[in-house]
Amino acid sequence: MTLGSLEIVRPGLLTSVQDLGRHGQQALGVPVAGPMDAFSHRLANQLVGNDADAATLEVTLIGPEIVIEADTTIAIAGAVFEVACDGRAVPMDASFDVRRGQRLKFGRVVQGARAYIGIAGGVLTPSVLGSRATHLVSRMGGLNGRALMAGDRLPVRARTIPGPLRKAAGLTLPTGGRARLRVVPGPQDAWFHADAIKTMSGVSFRISPRSNRMGYRLQGPPLPRVRDGELISEPVGMGAIQVPGAGEPILLMADRQTAGGYPKIGHVISADLPLAGQLAPGDFIEFILCSRREAVAALIARERQLLRYAGMRSAS
Repeated sequence: MTLGSLEIVRPGLLTSVQDLGRHGQQALGVPVAGPMDAFSHRLANQLVGNDADAATLEVTLIGPEIVIEADTTIAIAGAVFEVACDGRAVPMDASFDVRRGQRLKFGRVVQGARAYIGIAGGVLTPSVLGSRATHLVSRMGGLNGRALMAGDRLPVRARTIPGPLRKAAGLTLPTGGRARLRVVPGPQDAWFHADAIKTMSGVSFRISPRSNRMGYRLQGPPLPRVRDGELISEPVGMGAIQVPGAGEPILLMADRQTAGGYPKIGHVISADLPLAGQLAPGDFIEFILCSRREAVAALIARERQLLRYAGMRSAS
């Protein structure tokens, strides 16, 4: 195996190594981490011929400047950025070849919040408990468990794939800093006033500046409870909407804790979690109630987007 590297000249606002996360160990207190937008992470990997779980770079709002120290193939999926390689614009949601010594530079973000840089062969930082995903709170995985910094070098395979510029259908990104997210009520919706669900689905919540990869604190009307006290702590998943005693909901995201004791009024459906991952502080969320049947149908449709593209790619 021939190795190369990526040199981080400027890291951007928050750039980290992410794969699909540390699943199966949450009962032991090990957080999952992984991408905020798993759909775009997987698409970036598909475009460069990787398995879905290969490590990519997650870019947030302000992108990096990187010197590519290997001949390889790259794809960028997710948020739309202005990106250039040695001064020439490169496409989004498509693969393209780069040569050793070329410089990839991100400009302004046009739409969305997070993009994923897929490199043929993946980013080869050490695996920690079965994953390369960076979990910032525990300082686990990625490169020393932290966001990337200027001067960092990341090992990658020096590998290209045939037939670059395969355009793919990416995620339909939120527009105007606003997303409509479908929610299945529960599991503790009975803890809340009968009007709380109607309130949640009838207003816009603003993502607080105190939000991060762990969760989005949502500013809006409080969601009052009819029961006092707290739950015995139980496992929590990405997309759970916890409501502390003051009534301000928190939408749990990729770096969430492993367990929590706040009641959960609802859960954003899996098909819409990538949309949530493309939001940033100051953006707005509108929740729409849906049934479990509708949630399953939406997830099947989302997965078919990737499967359809994978079939086209294998036939090309």
